[in-house]
Amino acid sequence: MRLSIRHKTVYAFEPAALKLALRLRLWPSEFEGQKTIDWKVSVNGTPVEALLTDDFGDGAGQWHSGGEIEGVEILAEGVVETTESAGVVRGLGRQRASGVFLRETELTEPDDAICELAAEAAAKAGDDGTLAALHALSAAVREAVDYRPGATDADTPAARALALGSGVCQDHAHVFIAAARSLGIPARYVSGYLLATEDDEGADEHGEIHETHAWAEAFVEGFGWVGFDAANQVCPTERYVRLVGGLDARDAAPIRGSITGQVEETLAAEVRIAPASQTQSQQQ
Repeated sequence: MRLSIRHKTVYAFEPAALKLALRLRLWPSEFEGQKTIDWKVSVNGTPVEALLTDDFGDGAGQWHSGGEIEGVEILAEGVVETTESAGVVRGLGRQRASGVFLRETELTEPDDAICELAAEAAAKAGDDGTLAALHALSAAVREAVDYRPGATDADTPAARALALGSGVCQDHAHVFIAAARSLGIPARYVSGYLLATEDDEGADEHGEIHETHAWAEAFVEGFGWVGFDAANQVCPTERYVRLVGGLDARDAAPIRGSITGQVEETLAAEVRIAPASQTQSQQQ
């Protein structure tokens, strides 16, 4: 499947920031199930290139304002080709050893309730192995955390989301990751895009999602890294575009910035994703 994506992020500063530095991880991952046909990233109309591949196997670039700035528009757009891989991520390139992803973070520290959730899922899977345990865990997370926008925010840790019993895809991913790590299974957070249907969580009445999506990946011996979208109870399909991974949502943020000056910041972001038209495919 070829997917056309347009991801626009606009920041405004009041008063103007004295300086702005951005670290961008807006280049789609390259692996056996996904390849980039055409992709461009720009800041205020100036092209930005991925200068390196980081330790997570993802492209990264930088941009600096060089002086005072009132606002910035970051645009990532292009065409990505995906193939069905049952959620398995093979050939991602240079990346950290799987054991790194057992590390707890502020957002993924497990409490007793998360450990209990994980243990019950593992017991349900019985002797069927790690993959079965992770599928059971994904179902348990979705049952325990109802999808409800506005119940949490970007700084809500996994334990708090589970206690609330509600959240969004970020929270489902964080609870899944914290629970998997409590079982000794390496797990990581993934930011990306989803060509949604009307049945997917976060989709509007037209079956569209206008923001980045999030899911988790866990390491399974014999398979490698396998994706789990607990919010939608599926392993990522060809409708998913993997962008960047990390220990948690902060670590896997596509955009991170450093602002010099005392400013009020406003943010607006929009994602548009659709099957690439025949004309687009031919042009590539």
